[in-house]
Amino acid sequence: MSKDADILIIGPSWIGDMVMAQALFKALKRRAPQSAIDVTAPAWALGVLARMPEVRNAIAMPFDHGEARLADRWRFGRSLKGRYRSAYILPGSWKSALVPFAAGISERIGYLKEQRWGLLNRIIGLPGGQKKKTMATYQALADSHVFDDQCLLLKPSLSIDIANQDALLARFGLVRGGFAILVPGAEFGPAKRWPARHFASLADKFNGEGTKVVLVGSRKDKEAAEEIRALTPEAIDLTGQTSITDVIDLAAAARCVVANDSGLLHVAAAVGVPVVGVYGSTSAAHTPPQSDRAVTVSLNLPCSPCGKRTCPLGHLNCLEKLGPDMVGDALRKLETRES
Repeated sequence: MSKDADILIIGPSWIGDMVMAQALFKALKRRAPQSAIDVTAPAWALGVLARMPEVRNAIAMPFDHGEARLADRWRFGRSLKGRYRSAYILPGSWKSALVPFAAGISERIGYLKEQRWGLLNRIIGLPGGQKKKTMATYQALADSHVFDDQCLLLKPSLSIDIANQDALLARFGLVRGGFAILVPGAEFGPAKRWPARHFASLADKFNGEGTKVVLVGSRKDKEAAEEIRALTPEAIDLTGQTSITDVIDLAAAARCVVANDSGLLHVAAAVGVPVVGVYGSTSAAHTPPQSDRAVTVSLNLPCSPCGKRTCPLGHLNCLEKLGPDMVGDALRKLETRES
């Protein structure tokens, strides 16, 4: 395959955003099947990209999210020189656009933001009403019609490693379809995290039905998981014990997943498992899980969604008053619809 057709993507720095970026990869592949797509990403995201058949190579960024390190970015870009015809820059920062510019890529595509004149040479217009619709903004870099019709969104779909899935089920004593996954974390902040007592109450309902409960997340979510287990000791805590690819395979084998508005919510939706997303300070209208088997719950209080990391009013009523019965009812309706 000629490098003249190859595409470089400067990927986002959050798990959920990387999953949603697959809409762009699919749109590019549909438009130019002969083009190979490589994606630069933080090291943690390489496993997610490995499960996207549209991606040829995932290239680890040699710097962390938020770090300027302009000289290092320039050198990294120069190391990619001569390999790509076009580049799509998904983050809105000035520094993110430096890599493809340094690589001398002839067509550098993205939204203006941070006044990136020159670094980008094909600037896509972004209608004001679309700015927060992350997945649509990604896909629109290759297919602007998606702004007019959200039904054109190309839903994420991550592949499964059956051998790894079987090994994980055996390792943790789980049966396919016989356990529910709860995701208590959300890296954005506490205003996205459903209270531990609500998760624990939902876990008790699952246990009463003979469905095991598994808690997943990163090491940062260990404290939240321990709060839940203090109330429901039967829950199996796997936070910090699994890779992102392990979570993908476990989610695909679960009866269902209940998650905060987080990266793992989008991962679960992308493997086609029944999903309930719990929304507090953020809006499901902007970043819903993209799956026909996913539903969202929110109280839609006058003070929400506020978009804040912590509740500016100090009460977090948008999540405190969103009880486990509401989530359980949403799941029951979803499962009844599918039966």
